[in-house]
Amino acid sequence: MTRDFRADPVEDRQIDQLAGWFFRGPRAGNTDALDLVVLTGADSRQYWDVTLPDARRQRFPWPGLLDAPTLLLPYVRPAAYVDRYAESDKAHTGLGESADAWQVPYWWVDGGAAVENVLLGAAALDLGACFFGQFDNESALRSTFGVPSDRRALGTIAVGTPAGSGRPSTSLTRKTRSVVERVHRERWGSSG
Repeated sequence: MTRDFRADPVEDRQIDQLAGWFFRGPRAGNTDALDLVVLTGADSRQYWDVTLPDARRQRFPWPGLLDAPTLLLPYVRPAAYVDRYAESDKAHTGLGESADAWQVPYWWVDGGAAVENVLLGAAALDLGACFFGQFDNESALRSTFGVPSDRRALGTIAVGTPAGSGRPSTSLTRKTRSVVERVHRERWGSSG
């Protein structure tokens, strides 16, 4: 995750490629439920004004993140999944009754896959990217940028050319298990 960007704009064709990759992820029932808001220039600055007011900005540990020239706001419409699974070819699943019927809410799964496509696409285009949550700013951002109330934010993706001088996340020091420890062949507990 890049947290320190140069302010150089991302080319429109690259933004279009990233958007295309966002919509190529898997979708349960081929449900059409994803939307993407692209912010550049003054709109990006407005995003930061809403999410990181001046008082907090002075203490923000990654000031270079605010230089990202493009912010992508991915949204999902959960009700689209309920509607899709109420259709005749999916009604037998019972998932068309309500969002609560979904043991695993696939709008988050499919949305996460779409976000990952953008992150991998940014790397393929030699761009940096950082995915982060909107947390308690989701409603304010929805209002600021005219996002319909039935959409839920997946987070925000900052995209641009890495500056390469920012402070790394302390999360990078966390120990993680090896691949061998995490892969279980045929049954849990077997590895390799």
